[in-house]
Amino acid sequence: MSFALFSQQGLYFFMKWLHFFFGIAWIGHLYYFNFVQGAFFAETDAGTKNNVTSKLVPRALWWFRWGAMLTFLTGWSMIEMRARLSGWELFMTSWGTVILTGAILGSLMWANVWFVIWPAQKVVIASAQAVVGGGQANPAAAARGARALVASRTNTMFSIAMLFCMGAAANLPIQMGPESNLTLYWVLAVGLMAALQANALLGKTGPMTTIRGVISSGFVLTAGLYLLMEFCL
Repeated sequence: MSFALFSQQGLYFFMKWLHFFFGIAWIGHLYYFNFVQGAFFAETDAGTKNNVTSKLVPRALWWFRWGAMLTFLTGWSMIEMRARLSGWELFMTSWGTVILTGAILGSLMWANVWFVIWPAQKVVIASAQAVVGGGQANPAAAARGARALVASRTNTMFSIAMLFCMGAAANLPIQMGPESNLTLYWVLAVGLMAALQANALLGKTGPMTTIRGVISSGFVLTAGLYLLMEFCL
């Protein structure tokens, strides 16, 4: 008797299942931070904010950052497995182009979590814990928190387009033919994502300051990438 789960396709399915599980944990916390906690912090008093930051936020950030890490690892494992099963020329197809677009967005989000948001939040948490313990706030905490906010808002925007790509790769019939220009697509798509990522590292929230603004920005980015797919592929 053979078990489907122990085949190559079964292993791919298992990795996809884990990818969904870890992705829900990650993106669920991302939306909690941006849509719920941020609005609460804007309306509460400093004492409550420091208590929440010192006790609740570290717990939520643990699930957040490790959800990001495991989503990232399982996602790229799936792409490598799919390439071995179907051939590397798969990435010259519509599926490969769309799924790689989503993977790049997800990888930028992962990098923002581990190299921007988490290091900044460690400073913010330590400052809040010092205040709760009767000490002084770290004067650098406000600036680090602001940078984490821009990166987090950018991740929220990216996530909307990333989820579109995940669904579109297998379910949206974007046709490719002899006239397709993959080089032009990747130049424009990567250029757009790089510009937005540069803003996450150096810029401001801009239209992403509000919840409505960051959701709208995500849909605009999604529409822009989709139009590039249709015109270039």
